[in-house]
Amino acid sequence: MIRIYPFIFILLWSSAFITTKPIVDNSDPFSALAFRFFFVALGFYAFSIYSNQTIIVNQKNLIESVLSGVLFHGFYLGGVFYSISIGMPTGIAALIVTLQPVLTNALSGPILGEKVTKKQWAGVLLGFTGAVLVLGLDVGSNIPILGLLATIVALISITASTIWQKKLSNNLPLSVSNFYQAIGGCLFHICAILLISKPYINFTDTFLIAMSHQIFLVSFGAFTILMFLIKNNSASKTVSIFFLIPATSAFMAWLFLNENLTTLDIAGFLLTTIGVYIATRD
Repeated sequence: MIRIYPFIFILLWSSAFITTKPIVDNSDPFSALAFRFFFVALGFYAFSIYSNQTIIVNQKNLIESVLSGVLFHGFYLGGVFYSISIGMPTGIAALIVTLQPVLTNALSGPILGEKVTKKQWAGVLLGFTGAVLVLGLDVGSNIPILGLLATIVALISITASTIWQKKLSNNLPLSVSNFYQAIGGCLFHICAILLISKPYINFTDTFLIAMSHQIFLVSFGAFTILMFLIKNNSASKTVSIFFLIPATSAFMAWLFLNENLTTLDIAGFLLTTIGVYIATRD
């Protein structure tokens, strides 16, 4: 069963890029994310109580988990949502944050003491080349500077969060750790609302469907799987599967949104798949 987790994660995480656009079309990005992680925190709290897991943790574990949530749910998702809300193409945002495995591989050696082999580097570079083929050659010229900067912040944040999560000293149950990370994300976005945003949410059917998808399938499903994979595998191997995200997102856009999927896109998807296989196999 564990072997199928990466594939489930890829499908769920990729689908999040498809539902981000209808969310930011009906709300400001920070209100949407504060709303999302308020209910995510409630959900993980309820599950922790149901499974008889104490949510009382020591100060060190609390700070570590909350800061992890600030990095991942705050800066990473905030950067992605904000960039898309001001006109950054969804595919370009996905492609930029897909650089994460390159940064993680470069940093996991000196920071985590993990050995990154030449085979893994070859797989990473091959996977990135495939991702560029899928999305990079479709790049238009209308990319907002603030959107680009926000996506770069998101890239740095998800890389730092992955390495930070691997270095955490606690062995908290996933539901308890995710509860405090969701609190960290919610507090971050509330602060963003107070400082830089004018909050609004239009509770249309489209917003509620897209938000329900991101709460239940992405935050409860995909994120829990990601934390499990990071905890049980090397950081560099875990993040290599992210190279499949842009290609899978492009395929979903073709399937559900009737967007074009060219022969070059299909070739890039296959190349990315091969790269991920090389980078992650033992």
